[in-house]
Amino acid sequence: MRTPRVVHHRGRRRRAAYARALWTAAELAVTLGLVLLLFVVHQLWWTNRQAQDGARRQVEALEREWAAGDGDGSAPLAGTTAPGLDTAPVRPSDPSASSGPTGAPDSARPRPAQVYAVLAIPRLGLRVPVAEGVGRADVLDRGYVGHYPRTAQPGRPGNVALAGHRNTHGEPFRHLDRLDRGDEIRIETRDAVHTYVVDRTLPRTTPGDGGVLRPVPRSGVLPAYGYDRPGYYLTLTTCTPAYTSTYRLVVWGTLRSVRLG
Repeated sequence: MRTPRVVHHRGRRRRAAYARALWTAAELAVTLGLVLLLFVVHQLWWTNRQAQDGARRQVEALEREWAAGDGDGSAPLAGTTAPGLDTAPVRPSDPSASSGPTGAPDSARPRPAQVYAVLAIPRLGLRVPVAEGVGRADVLDRGYVGHYPRTAQPGRPGNVALAGHRNTHGEPFRHLDRLDRGDEIRIETRDAVHTYVVDRTLPRTTPGDGGVLRPVPRSGVLPAYGYDRPGYYLTLTTCTPAYTSTYRLVVWGTLRSVRLG
């Protein structure tokens, strides 16, 4: 007499449930991976392309206006924005971190987010618009370099302080760490070309080091870095290390020449 074959349906159902759970988890992992990949592509490629194209058009529009002698020396803002990975400006620690009046009449000062100059760094092959302010949505995320409000304007005594993204959104300051002593930095405006020469670098400081933005810039975190007498200074700030916003890299220069016209 044969012994009846016992079928363990409960064990089969359990194994099938495990298999479905593993398959579902694998599908979710693949989907999540694709979403993350698309996000990285958007941040590292699309935002750069979009911002760089917009910045180039702004430079061309500004140069056409200057050549024609039309308008107020600014270019209209255009384009769209997207969330960024870093924030380039240093945060001033107190109101005295800014230079106050620069000698220009109020009517001549740029409006918030107004594009009014071109920053050129030959060593980096960079030509990028300069806009008033360091807001992300209306300035930095458009691929522009932002001018810290209340710091000096180009060619004026005091400290001309600028900020720009190091990664994503055009990343104009991507290779700021490559600048060496003696490299030229030009700020072109409607009326003049202001040439500054790099002479000092602060490799790393905190985002709240407002001392680097003072009329006589000197780090409040690392006081050995900076200047000790009034002059005509240029300060460039961006995030460091790359792909983070933990610290700020600062490059300083002094005014060497102003060419009118």
